[in-house]
Amino acid sequence: MPLSRVLLLVVLLGAAAPAAARYDLGRPASKDEIAGWDIDVLPDGSGLPPGKGSVREGATLYAEACAACHGTKGEGKPMDRLAGGQGTLATPGPIQTVGSYWPYATTLFDYVRRAMPFTAPQSLGNDQVYAVSAYILYLNGIVGEDAVLDAGTLPKVAMPNRNGFITRDPRPDIRDLRCQKDCR
Repeated sequence: MPLSRVLLLVVLLGAAAPAAARYDLGRPASKDEIAGWDIDVLPDGSGLPPGKGSVREGATLYAEACAACHGTKGEGKPMDRLAGGQGTLATPGPIQTVGSYWPYATTLFDYVRRAMPFTAPQSLGNDQVYAVSAYILYLNGIVGEDAVLDAGTLPKVAMPNRNGFITRDPRPDIRDLRCQKDCR
């Protein structure tokens, strides 16, 4: 279980019960309530929900819900640029976009699902998020115009900058081991 999920369970289940007993406030969160917040998607695709979406469906939805902020072809203005920039990361003027910078296609799904559209975050259904993700990947030349994404295909999309990041550190989330024992 990812650390984020463990921490959520500790906070919601472990901390709620003693506080409720001491102050007669609240109650432990139910499994269904926790599941409603447990929407993270990991790079390997863990956490992806059922559903599917095509580039064609994504183009229509993108025009309706995304183009006003990100441009008709992901060029940006007034908000972030989503497409282009390939080959610019090692230049004095890098252009960081989904297609040039992001290491995992699953990150795109996770971000769109949580935060977009800006005016109504988490308002898109799973099929819509898969479709918009497919279209943005298409704009970047990463998938073809006939692509259909789902929980099986999305994690297999090879992003151009997949190897441009340091792999996950296997050590725990502790930065300075000197003060773990006999600290002043």
